[in-house]
Amino acid sequence: MTDAPALRARLVDVLRDDGGLTRDDLALAFATVPREVFLAEGFHDSDAGLLRPGDEDFLAGAYRNDALVTKLDNGRPVSSSSQPSLMALMIEELGVTAGMRVLEIGAGTGYNAALMSAVGADVTSVDVQPDVAARAAAALAAAGVTGARVRVGDGYLGEPAGAPYDRVMVTVGVTGVSPHWLAQLVPGGLMVAPVTHAGNNPVLRVWSQPADGRAAPGWPARADIWADGVCGAGFMAAAGPLGARYPWAHPAPVRGPAEIVPTLRLPARWRTALNGLRYHDLWFAIGAWDRRTTGAQFDGGTGCVLLDETRTGGAAIRADGAIVAAGPHAEDYATDAGILIDRWVDEGMPAIQQWRAAMVLAGDPEAPIYVPRDWSL
Repeated sequence: MTDAPALRARLVDVLRDDGGLTRDDLALAFATVPREVFLAEGFHDSDAGLLRPGDEDFLAGAYRNDALVTKLDNGRPVSSSSQPSLMALMIEELGVTAGMRVLEIGAGTGYNAALMSAVGADVTSVDVQPDVAARAAAALAAAGVTGARVRVGDGYLGEPAGAPYDRVMVTVGVTGVSPHWLAQLVPGGLMVAPVTHAGNNPVLRVWSQPADGRAAPGWPARADIWADGVCGAGFMAAAGPLGARYPWAHPAPVRGPAEIVPTLRLPARWRTALNGLRYHDLWFAIGAWDRRTTGAQFDGGTGCVLLDETRTGGAAIRADGAIVAAGPHAEDYATDAGILIDRWVDEGMPAIQQWRAAMVLAGDPEAPIYVPRDWSL
């Protein structure tokens, strides 16, 4: 299939089947906004290399339900077009509707801003990379989008000139939420952001209590900024204050060719392996309960591990509940991993959406961020 409108229609069907797209106005946006225009410089395909407009597989690739890498720096992805199903889910979770003013942190290709503009929002997108911002602005102009603009700047600072905003959409992986974004939100405004947790960047919904400080019935009242889980996800990591570490953070994920080489294996617990979403539910829970949790490669795959201090040992948990462990304390780590799996099962196998945490200030004292503390069901 090489007809763009037909490819867009098929993408809408895929997104509806995926479950993240339920709104008719957003479906119309996906059916009409030309994603290929926002990929004018091409994208990197793992099999075909760089695909550019005019290449045989370019148009079909542009309408896959995949994240598409659009910029590399020494072989490392530094900018992309997010997976459309994740865009749809985040826009719906944020409740972006006509007339709202939206601050977007991370311009990417400009496609996400165009979708929000297509449902009637007024979007200000901020990106620290001048070339990325320039390409996004050019693509928005080429697509005839008038309700979105791109600014070059430090995302940590937001864009005070356009404040106040009804919503904030963050499309880069951060270890915490900037106080500037919260200050630029209207009272009762909402934010979605992919915040680092146990080696991933699950999307969180961030909100504040009413100005009088009273919590709704059943809600704890120890903080006024809260985060609720939305879904598992992976995003490119931000640098600077938005990527700052803090004392109770999980270990950084193990990247690159190094991997846990198992010396101890425990059998699968489930006949049918958890799918991707449910595996991320398990991963999130284990990270909420154990600060040793992160991501690492093992047995040719990447997943949830309890990492030891050497960063080459610990216990990894497979999607079928099997445990593989390595290092001088492999047996102890495998036992702990099994206890955590049992706990998740005993709690009813909770999904990411069932978790909540208070947000507290941490990170660089000169440029602090709000980070989750003490996740609870």
